[in-house]
Amino acid sequence: MHNGVRKRSIRFRLTVWYAVILAAGLSLFSGLIWLSLRHRLMEEIDQDLAGRASRFERYFDSESTHAADDQLRDELEEFCQAFPPSSYVEVRGANGFAFHYPVNARAPEANVRTLRRQFTFHQEVFDLVIAAPVAEAQHTLDLLRLLLWSMIPVVIVIACLGGAWLSGRALKPVTDITAAALMISIENLAERLPVPATGDELARLTEVLNTMFDRLESAVKTLSQFVADASHELRTPLAVVRTTADLALRRARTPESYRDSLQEVAAEAERMTRLVEELLILARNDAAAEEMPLAAVDVREVLVDVCDEMRSLAEMRQIRVRTAYADRAAIVAGNRPALHRLFLVLLDNALKFSRPGGEVIVKMDSSDSRVSVTIEDFGVGISESDLPHIFERFYRADRARSGGGHGLGLSLAKSIARVHGASIEVHSTEGAGSRFQVNFVARDARPATAADTSKVPSTKI
Repeated sequence: MHNGVRKRSIRFRLTVWYAVILAAGLSLFSGLIWLSLRHRLMEEIDQDLAGRASRFERYFDSESTHAADDQLRDELEEFCQAFPPSSYVEVRGANGFAFHYPVNARAPEANVRTLRRQFTFHQEVFDLVIAAPVAEAQHTLDLLRLLLWSMIPVVIVIACLGGAWLSGRALKPVTDITAAALMISIENLAERLPVPATGDELARLTEVLNTMFDRLESAVKTLSQFVADASHELRTPLAVVRTTADLALRRARTPESYRDSLQEVAAEAERMTRLVEELLILARNDAAAEEMPLAAVDVREVLVDVCDEMRSLAEMRQIRVRTAYADRAAIVAGNRPALHRLFLVLLDNALKFSRPGGEVIVKMDSSDSRVSVTIEDFGVGISESDLPHIFERFYRADRARSGGGHGLGLSLAKSIARVHGASIEVHSTEGAGSRFQVNFVARDARPATAADTSKVPSTKI
C-alpha cells in the first residue's frame, strides 16, 4: 500500500487495459454490424414498397378507364390480396374517391415502414399510402443484438485469460532479470544479468543494466582503492607525528630539541592538511559538478596570475619561465578558481621535474573554436610505462617519490578539465621533458569580472 492506493502489477494492468480496449472495440464493431444490417433490411423493405406502389399505379391506370368506382374498389382489393399479409394500401382522390386495404382498416402507426407518393390520372391527383410491417426485420435485429451482447462478455473473458497468459510469458524475462538483479550485491558485483536471446527491448535493457553494473563495479573498485590509498598516505605522517611526540615525551629535553620535534610535527601536519584538502577537492569534483558555476573567463588572465604566483619558486629552483600568449582574446566557459588550480598543478609539476638552470614554456593559442594552453618542460620526462597511469590517484613514478607529493595533482587537474569539457594531452620522452596541452572550447563572450569569481589560495600541489 502506498498513499492508500494498492500497487498493481504490470501483468494485471496490461490485462485490464487489454480487456477495456477489446470491449470498446467489440462494442463498436457490434454496433456497426447492427446498424449496417438494420439499414440494409429497411432499404429492402423500402425497395419492396416502391415496387408495390409502381405496380399498384399501373394496375390502377389500366382498370380505372373502364370501371366504375365500386367495381374499381373490388378490382383493387383483389389486386392487393397478392401483396404480403399485413400490408396496408390507401388511395384518396381529389374528387372524393377513397380505397383502403384491408377494407375499413386504419393506417398503422407503429412497427411499419410507410411510403407516401402521388400520381395523376386524367388530370386528377391521387394520394397513395403503402405500408408494410417490420416485425420480421425487427425480430432479426433483436436476435442479432442479443447474440452480439451475449457473446461480447464471453469473448472478453476468454481474451482476458489469454492476455494474462501471454503477458505472463512476455514478462517472464523481466521476472528472471529481477530475480537475478536481487542476487547482485556489493559482495558479488562481478555477476551479470542473463541477456535474453531475443534481440528485443528486454535484451537491450539487460545489456544497459549490465553496462551499468560494469560502471558500478569499476566505481566501487576505484573507491575501495581510493580509500586504501588515502589510508596508506595518511598512515605515514600520523606514524611520524606519533613517534616524534612519543620520543619527545619520554624524557626531558632541551628547548631546541622540543622545537625540532614540534617543527617535524608541524611539517607532517601540514602535509596531512594538504592531502585532505586535495582529497576534498577531488570528492567535490566527482560528486557535484553543479557546485562549480561556469562563467566567461579569460584564460590569459588566469595564466598571468599563475605565472606570477609561481615565479618566486621558479627563481629559487633556478628555472626560467617563458610565456607566449596569442594576441586575440581567449574566452572559455569556466570557473576561475578551478582553472587557476588546474594551471597551478601543471606548472608546479613542470617546475618540480625540471633541472636547475632549465626552462619551462607556458604557451597559449586561441582560435574561433578552440583555446589551447601548453606547458612544456625539458626535465626528466616520463617513462612509457608510467605515462598511461600519471592521471591515476596516488600514482607516483619512482622518480617522483622524492618530490614529496601525494600523486593527486594530475588526477585533480584531469578532474577539473573534465568538468570544463576540456581535454589534456600529454607528450613525454624520458630524459628529454614533457608537454601538457589543455584544449578548451572557445566561447564568444566577455570575461567574468573580479566580482564574479575569487582567486584560489596559493597552495602548491
